[in-house]
Amino acid sequence: MKQKTCVKRKANPANRRLEGKPLFRQPRTDYHLHPDYSIDAEPLPIMDYCRRAVELGLTEICFTTHAELDPVRKEIDNYVIFRGKTHPVRDKRWLDGYFSEIEAARDRLRGTGLRVKAGVEIGYDLGLEKEIESLLEGYPFDYVLCAVHCLDHVAISSMDESPRYFRHRPLHRLLEDYFKVLHSGVRTGLFHCVAHLDLYRRYGLHYYGPPILTEQRSALEPLLKDLAACGMGLEINTSGLRRGLRTFHPSREIVAMAVEAGVSIFTVGSDAHRLEELGSGIDEALQLLDEFGLQNHVFSGGRPVPAVEELVPAGKKSRR
Repeated sequence: MKQKTCVKRKANPANRRLEGKPLFRQPRTDYHLHPDYSIDAEPLPIMDYCRRAVELGLTEICFTTHAELDPVRKEIDNYVIFRGKTHPVRDKRWLDGYFSEIEAARDRLRGTGLRVKAGVEIGYDLGLEKEIESLLEGYPFDYVLCAVHCLDHVAISSMDESPRYFRHRPLHRLLEDYFKVLHSGVRTGLFHCVAHLDLYRRYGLHYYGPPILTEQRSALEPLLKDLAACGMGLEINTSGLRRGLRTFHPSREIVAMAVEAGVSIFTVGSDAHRLEELGSGIDEALQLLDEFGLQNHVFSGGRPVPAVEELVPAGKKSRR
């Protein structure tokens, strides 16, 4: 898979309106799910999530199994669970099983109205471009998330590991390190969307306090401009609501900055690692997009498509 060149795309229109009333509503989608392939997920298969998604009335879901490739952490998290056992993420036989299982779920769900997409969440770090290209090569991914989980080979996304990083770095160093890595990931052209943009808040807020919310701005602005220029998406990740932050990743302030910078592609995802987390916070995330006049998006073969559902006026039949 050759790295892409960032190409500026035209912004998608906001929700179409007539006399102040929306003609379309935002379908309920969940674009960040971890089935039993992810080593930190509940051991429940793809089909269990699909059945629950139908029950919840979701219209489209995307599975985004973790793929961590940092060779320094090879013995820690460079694994997936495949056929009930830990399996090296670089051994791509697991991807054959992954895509086969997703395709089987699609077949079984015909007629339910639920669409199922194949994605992956890649833990990006500097110098991993060839490893990522090799992993993605030859597989029809709909959606590839760029995530920064580690800095200096320490998982800042982990309650147990993150103190090893935060205790020895001032706030300006955290922001410098994080955005250097994330900005590099955006510019590779290998990804479709950025996951949980301000993830450093999850445990960093405890160590750095409120300044973490104000000092991030200067680092965010150039990143968001590059997101817009590259036509990449920004995820509204709802996991912060259930982790004590009471906000999304990213925060409302960052969403406003993204809109100002020209970002027009947004997805919503629960970051579910357990069945009960599927769809969590999705309605609130869609409401946030509505407040900014933004459209939720889905992806097919790496291409973003506005996810809209026509509102049918009384007395008229739906075209669906």
